[in-house]
Amino acid sequence: MPEAKQASTEAYFLGLDGGGTKTDCVLVDAAGNTLARSTAGPSNPIRAGYAKAWFTLSDAADVVLEHHHIKAGDIRGIYAGIGGAGRDVVARRIATFLENAFPEAAVIVTTDLAITLQAAVGDSEGIVLIIGTGSAAYGRNAGGETGRAGGRGPRFSDEGSAFDIGRRALAAVVRAEEHRGPETALSDRVLKWLGCAEWNRVLDWVVKNPDDVFPRIFPLVAELGDKGDPICEAILLNAAESLSELVASVISRLKMNDSEVPIAKAGGTVGRSKFFDAAIDEGLKRVAPRARIIPLEMKPAEAAAQLAIRLGRRKAHA
Repeated sequence: MPEAKQASTEAYFLGLDGGGTKTDCVLVDAAGNTLARSTAGPSNPIRAGYAKAWFTLSDAADVVLEHHHIKAGDIRGIYAGIGGAGRDVVARRIATFLENAFPEAAVIVTTDLAITLQAAVGDSEGIVLIIGTGSAAYGRNAGGETGRAGGRGPRFSDEGSAFDIGRRALAAVVRAEEHRGPETALSDRVLKWLGCAEWNRVLDWVVKNPDDVFPRIFPLVAELGDKGDPICEAILLNAAESLSELVASVISRLKMNDSEVPIAKAGGTVGRSKFFDAAIDEGLKRVAPRARIIPLEMKPAEAAAQLAIRLGRRKAHA
């Protein structure tokens, strides 16, 4: 982090959006003007580890601070939405790191779900469906109650995510090669797509870092699904069904069944496949027939930066 020697009289604020694949950082001034942006690697400490998360957050912040020639001591508020921070112990560890690195800043660490919901509907009611390396649905009703489903890691959650889709794709290739399943265009493409000459390299890579392998395969599944490969279509349809179930769970929990609830989709898989996008929309209409599917009003890191301004003002008036 840039060394904090003497704080400027001007106030600056950081918004961070960290997930299992990438981290976005936005620097704004007290008026909410965006001054700089940066993107770095993964910062979900549950998937990447705390050391990797801290280095990534540092790198992302360093870029925007250096771009605007300011120091860590000039930052007055930080709002960070980090994957995995739904657990208090995780949020506290990340917050402690940021508080030490930015001694003049008020800091809040929450989930990436919360800032994405803010980016979609502000302080109003609504639901976000996040489909990236992991998957989750998160919502807030008119009474301010919140609820979530999914997003608890690939071992027993994250159905319909890029990780899940990539894992199912590789399994389909293995079954086809062993004559236990139907043929798929994936078989001729996946090794070259991953840059591997043979399966042992893929297996070693999966053992070492599955988060670096399975999500990479999603764009190939998306491409072949749009071209009509039956196996890829089936994988994407199964994923869409799982994702709609996440939203249905949140709607039921928050008693929003009769509400014209706005639902926003977010994450790295959105907009990558017409077939997949249409399947998700169809599933959402089935579980929430009165819902309105809406775009995000801003990027989650931008929403986090605006919340950081509020946080800094509260600290200044405390």
